[in-house]
Amino acid sequence: MSESNTESPVVGSSIVGDTDRRLDVESAPGAPAAAPAAMEYDYTNFYFGAGNDAFALIEPFDDWWREVKPAGYYLYELPLHTAPATRVDVEDTKTGEIRRGLVNFASYNYLGLSYRPEVKAAIKEAADRFGGGSSGSPILSGTTALHREFAEEIADFKGTEAAMLFPTGYSANVGTIAGLMRSGDLIVADQFAHASIVDGMILSKAKSRFFRHNRADDLDRKLKGFEGKKLVIVEGVYSMDGDTAPLAEIVEVCRTHGARLMIDEAHSAFVFGETGKGVAEDQGFDDDIDIHLGTFSKSLGGQGGYIAGSLQLVNYLRGFSRSRFFSCALSPVVVAGLRKALELARNEPELRTRLWENVATMQRLLGERNVPMGDSTSHVIPIMVRDDARVFAMGEEIFREGVFINPVKYPAVGKHKSRFRMSISAAHTQEDLEEGAEKIARVLRRYGVC
Repeated sequence: MSESNTESPVVGSSIVGDTDRRLDVESAPGAPAAAPAAMEYDYTNFYFGAGNDAFALIEPFDDWWREVKPAGYYLYELPLHTAPATRVDVEDTKTGEIRRGLVNFASYNYLGLSYRPEVKAAIKEAADRFGGGSSGSPILSGTTALHREFAEEIADFKGTEAAMLFPTGYSANVGTIAGLMRSGDLIVADQFAHASIVDGMILSKAKSRFFRHNRADDLDRKLKGFEGKKLVIVEGVYSMDGDTAPLAEIVEVCRTHGARLMIDEAHSAFVFGETGKGVAEDQGFDDDIDIHLGTFSKSLGGQGGYIAGSLQLVNYLRGFSRSRFFSCALSPVVVAGLRKALELARNEPELRTRLWENVATMQRLLGERNVPMGDSTSHVIPIMVRDDARVFAMGEEIFREGVFINPVKYPAVGKHKSRFRMSISAAHTQEDLEEGAEKIARVLRRYGVC
C-alpha cells in the first residue's frame, strides 16, 4: 500500500452502476467479455481519503467491493475442504458449489509434507500430551520441551550456534529487524522485499532505503557515505518472480561497507542446496550471512518462522523482538508436526530431487504451449499475462477448468505485470503437471496470451 495515491477519486457510490465508463478491451462476438468499469480501481484508491472520520473510506470501499468481488476478487480466500495436496476440493463462493479434484498450484507445500502420515501421527501424539495450544508467551509459560528441542534442531540443520522460533514468518521479520535496528541506523533492502520486511523497517524507525532488484551496484550506491550501523536485507527466492539473489556480489558490497547481511529464505529453505539449507548454501555463502531467517509454513507445511545465527544475536533478540515477546508461542501440536517434517526433509533428499524434476517438466510443458513465463530459477513460476483488466476473468475460467492457481495484480506486483503465481510440489505427478499446463494454456489462448 506504500505506493497508494494520495487522493482517492472514488467517493460514495460513484462506481456502482457506472455504465458509461468502459475499459479498452475487445468485446467482439465470441471474445471474452470486458471487465466491469469498477475493476479499474484497486485497494490503493481507498488508502487515503479526506475528512475527519476514521470510517470515511469504509462506505465507498464497500460500494466498490460489492461490485468487484463477484467480478474476480472472490477468487481470494476460497475455502479448501481438503489438505493442501496436489488435488484439492475448493468451495466456489460465487456459486456455492464445491469443486472437487482441482489440480493445485496455489499452495506452498513444496515438499508435500503437511499431510504425510508420519507428520499427522506426530501431531496427534502431541495433542494427547500437550493439548491444543501453548496458552502463554514464549518467555513465560508458552515454551515446552518441544519448542526447545525444535529450536536446537533448526540450529543444527542451519549449522549455526543458535536459533529462535517465532509464531509466524511475518513476526520473525518484523521482530528481528525492529528488534535489532534503531533510529539513526540504516537499512537497505531489495526493492522486491516482502511486506513483513518493509513493516519491520518502518517499526525500527531506522533510515530505510531500497536498491534496484538484484543490482549490487545500486546497493553499493545506497550504502556509500553512510557512517553508522548498516543492515542489508535480501531474499533467497523472491516470491512473485521466482528468481534468486546474486549473493556473491551482494556479499562483496556488504564487506566493502561493513554492513551486516540478513537473508530471508522463506521460499528457499529446505529445498535449495546440497542439504536443503537454502540459497545461501546453494551459492556457497552460508558463512557470510549474519542472520538466516525462514518460515515453516512452506516447505515444512506447518506454521511459524525462525532466525538462526550466533548465540549472542539470538540472546539479544530474545529481549528485543516484540513480535515474539508479546505473542503466544507456537502451538505444541504444530511444533511436533514441524519436527517430524524437518526429519523427513533431512532424511529424504529424493524429495528435493523430485521437486526439481517437476519444475523442469512444468517449464517444458508451459514452454511447448507458448505460455509466457518470467525469469524464474525456482519452484515458483510466474505466468506473465500482463493484462490487469482481465487477469481475474482468466483466473475464473482457469478455476472452472479445474485448476487452483492464484491471480496476482497491482498493488501486489507492478502495474501491467499481472500474472498467475504457480507453485510446484515434489508431490505433483506427471498427470497433474500435464493436465494443469494444458488447462491453463487453453484459457490463455482464448485471451490471446499464448
